[in-house]
Amino acid sequence: MEIHKENTRILLLSIKEKIGKPVSNKVVMATIESLGIRNKDIEIDFGVTSIRFLADLIYIELITSEEHKGAKNIKEKSDLVLNPENIQISEYLWVKTKIFMHYFPMGLFHLLPVFLQILAIILFGYSLWTFVGFNQVQSTAVVLGVVIGLVATAGFVQVIGRQASFYWHHNDFLMTKKSIYYLLKTGIISLFLVLLFVTFCNSFFHLYPFSVLLIVFSYAFLIGTLLLLLAPLHTIQQRWMITVSILIGTIVAILLKTQTNLSIYFTHWIGILTAIMLSKIYLFFFFKSLLNKGNTNFNIVVKPNVFLHHNYRYFLYGLFLYLFIFTDRLLAWSSTKNRQLPYIVFFDKNYELGMDIAIIVFLLLSGVLEFGTASFSKFLDIEQKNTSYKSPKSFNNKLKKMYWQHIILLLAVSFLLYILIDSILYSNWGYRAHFKEALDSISINVSRIGAVGYVFLAWGMLNTLYLFTLSQPKMPLKAITIALLTNFTIGFFCSRFISYEYSAIGMLFGSVVFMALTLNALLNFLNKLDYYYYAAY
Repeated sequence: MEIHKENTRILLLSIKEKIGKPVSNKVVMATIESLGIRNKDIEIDFGVTSIRFLADLIYIELITSEEHKGAKNIKEKSDLVLNPENIQISEYLWVKTKIFMHYFPMGLFHLLPVFLQILAIILFGYSLWTFVGFNQVQSTAVVLGVVIGLVATAGFVQVIGRQASFYWHHNDFLMTKKSIYYLLKTGIISLFLVLLFVTFCNSFFHLYPFSVLLIVFSYAFLIGTLLLLLAPLHTIQQRWMITVSILIGTIVAILLKTQTNLSIYFTHWIGILTAIMLSKIYLFFFFKSLLNKGNTNFNIVVKPNVFLHHNYRYFLYGLFLYLFIFTDRLLAWSSTKNRQLPYIVFFDKNYELGMDIAIIVFLLLSGVLEFGTASFSKFLDIEQKNTSYKSPKSFNNKLKKMYWQHIILLLAVSFLLYILIDSILYSNWGYRAHFKEALDSISINVSRIGAVGYVFLAWGMLNTLYLFTLSQPKMPLKAITIALLTNFTIGFFCSRFISYEYSAIGMLFGSVVFMALTLNALLNFLNKLDYYYYAAY
């Protein structure tokens, strides 16, 4: 059939881009399997009886055809940075400076939507899903909705970033679209099932009135859907559209709030829906334009069990990371130490203010994480082209040295950010100047503990990003699981037996554990980096 020939032709080109000239048919076979193609589907998609048979056909074509003589993979053809193979030792500093000047600001720029929300709160006391005029019950409903929406979709966001980017970087744009749409659909269905489960539990235990749950579910569904739709824009390198969608949605919400008599809830929901629709419409037309140019690859059906097998560790990592971030809050808001709560989880303004200020440290460290990850990826190729195959330890040591340089940068920036946090807490231009009230001592204590915790969390995430670069998700997943348990155990004890705000100590200890475990794994990884590097490619 014609479709079989076309799929085989484009698969061949994809393999050529990935491995160049193959050294054996086994390499071709392994590459085919890495693309998620299975023996049971091979006849339907390619019209042959097995992967081995298909690999033999492609191997013979690649080594005998004049068209593919001297084939080079995509890594060999790309210049990377200043033609890495020609970089001299004296040029390293200049290359690193260029990478820093490009990626550090980029990491901060990607947080522009967050900064826009902070600016909107300062100027209007209102943003896309917050309002300073909410009472505690309203705040509880909205915040729980946001937490459920973020946690329920976190794993899917992580997988979109992993699986879709794999196809994207191999120029397989049709499979990029299919995988994104499949994950969006699955994520929304899963979010709906989570809300159904919460409803079922509430019907037995009567945790919240139905009117409160209705608000919770509305925010959860809209925020979760928005996060799912924004994630692909990052993967397909259209990050500017994230800022545009959030900005326009926020403007719409603010105009409805200031110019109409609509309920605050409805102004939020319409604003979020605006951002959702803009993102969805842009994705549709982006892929339509891209695929109309002929940028397609082999037409294979997305197979759920393949997705699960390749990505379950990344899914669980994303889920547990978001659970980790919100665990201390949920413990603080549910503690009855020296106070009575109307609901099992009840929003506390002072604790949330402290953590909101503390998380500024984490957000502003994103530039270091972006630079560190990009620098590591690029210098992997630079160093392997400039280091003799007889000196694998030299290759490993150079990358290890670069890692510690990144950590020094992270700690230096963290010190400056801690000074910034201190200024927000106490200076004339800080919190008091914008909100006309002093911070409670609880907020101050929480922000100080949280700021230190977020530094260690950022360090652990930098370690994780290094490991993810060469497909090593096992240890980060184990680390975040242990860190989550540490966070919960210590936070539960402190919030129940000392005072509710000390659940932040659980977050601090959990972050330290996460950093320590990922650091140990990364150092072992860097000591054998030559092996892992060539195994990955």
